[in-house]
Amino acid sequence: MKSVYIASIVVIFLAFTGVVIDAAPKRGGSQKRPKRPYEYGMVTIDNFSTKAGIAPVVFDHWRHRSKFTCRLCHLDITFAMKAKGTKIKGLNNMKGYYCGSCHDGKMKFNDKIVFAACADDVTGEEAKRCEKCHLIEPNPNNESDFWAFSENLPKEKMGNGIDWEKAEEMGLIKPIDFLDGHSKKKKIRKIEEAFPLKSKNKSLPDILFSHKKHTVWNGCDVCHPEIFVGIKKGSTKYTMLEIFDARYCGVCHSSVAFPLMDCQRCHTKPV
Repeated sequence: MKSVYIASIVVIFLAFTGVVIDAAPKRGGSQKRPKRPYEYGMVTIDNFSTKAGIAPVVFDHWRHRSKFTCRLCHLDITFAMKAKGTKIKGLNNMKGYYCGSCHDGKMKFNDKIVFAACADDVTGEEAKRCEKCHLIEPNPNNESDFWAFSENLPKEKMGNGIDWEKAEEMGLIKPIDFLDGHSKKKKIRKIEEAFPLKSKNKSLPDILFSHKKHTVWNGCDVCHPEIFVGIKKGSTKYTMLEIFDARYCGVCHSSVAFPLMDCQRCHTKPV
């Protein structure tokens, strides 16, 4: 029984680190390798691009989460939390929506103008700008850019290999949470103290959930009521299987925030 339990954990671990297991491997086949730190959180946006005859957009979360909160992009700018949920078109960007909220050729970040997302003319110099997002081939500078960016940030063992929470606490990154024309001033709410969530697995410590850590990035509205319906403790029932199915905590911790297999990041309260 114990060996079956251990085998099950190994299967889950490999599945959620990107390794594909084939019960009956075929000759000539290949296993999918785990994502590298700079690839973690990478999203391909292709609702319309390929149909329009251009390469899909490759979006790096690590480049953006160091600059903006999750709440700003997913609530104020209205990017859906689910892949392919936002029907972004070049025309929308040129009118100042979605990517064009920041990528308008006018906004400044760190004293640099943010390049415009889209244009009517896609020839000459404009075509080169398109290739910043619409990648025909993988960006050859992506890996070196990531290592240069993350060099002085606190490290973690999984996901991007960056402890984003600690980086924000140390002031090494200062994510923006307000964008003129898209955000409204938010009421200051009292943040609950961290509280324990009892682990159903006796071999794991209880979870100590901190609203404070999450509200820095998400506010309250990213999680409530779309992901967690109730705001009263215990009103939303969920299981680890549902979380591994990219629901509840797994909405973020299966793709962008530190991965679910980093058990000790959540299970921190001794039983």
